[in-house]
Amino acid sequence: MPDWRMIPRDGADRLGEGTLWSARDNAVYWVDILAPALNRLSLGDGAVERWAMPEPLGWVAERARGGFIGGFQSGFKSLALDPLAITPIGDPEPHLPGSRMNDGKVDAHGHIWCGTMDMAEEQDVGALYRLAPDLTWDAVDTGYRVPNGPAFSACGNWLYHSDTARRTLYRFARDADGNVRDRTVFIRFAEEDGYPDGMTVDADNHLWVAHWGGSRISRFTPDGTLDRAIVMPARQVTNICFGGPGLDRMFVSSATVGLDDPTEFDGGFFEVESGAQGLPTHLFAG
Repeated sequence: MPDWRMIPRDGADRLGEGTLWSARDNAVYWVDILAPALNRLSLGDGAVERWAMPEPLGWVAERARGGFIGGFQSGFKSLALDPLAITPIGDPEPHLPGSRMNDGKVDAHGHIWCGTMDMAEEQDVGALYRLAPDLTWDAVDTGYRVPNGPAFSACGNWLYHSDTARRTLYRFARDADGNVRDRTVFIRFAEEDGYPDGMTVDADNHLWVAHWGGSRISRFTPDGTLDRAIVMPARQVTNICFGGPGLDRMFVSSATVGLDDPTEFDGGFFEVESGAQGLPTHLFAG
């Protein structure tokens, strides 16, 4: 029997990304960046809902006060559902109208970390940003082609972030306040592995990484050693999160963009038997 099952729904994602477990809603959210749309899988009844968005949406993060922050092409915005309401916060890159946000996540300090990229994937103008609870931001690292991740170690000492186009996954050291320093190369993907895409850390402090163009997800030990791999039926696997009350259900997104002959599985959303347990979702403190 396969380790995965595809979630039944209408259609497929052009660019599924940004998987997010919401304990508050007992649901998994993920975006379709290029549709653009936001999806929600309710674990109570298995229903999938989809909201059309006005522009590309790279990620959503839950706010402690309710609602979400969204990483849109034109910047950070607050987002509410039922009814849909979107309110601008600010654009970190008004000088780069051809760029968009790609992936983001909240850390234990209640800050959002996210990457930006050139939509054409031609220029190394992407950056890693941190959005603070007071809604100010700073660029932490620059020079990315296609940033992906980020993820935070269970011990709190490391931040993982990748440049997908360079097949390189980086690791930053973190201090007690969550600041980062000393970026080093953590894992390099070989050509046959595809490209490192979205990632998450489990309760055993192991890093799970989606393989774009590699048809699998992989688990790495804290020293970067490949621990196991799960073959997926989708070729372009994009992101991973743990969900459910016990954080023992894994969900994986994928994409059809760029494929001339997508199969029934490409662009699907999957639940995977990983045998692992995840970490709680942090909420944005702003």
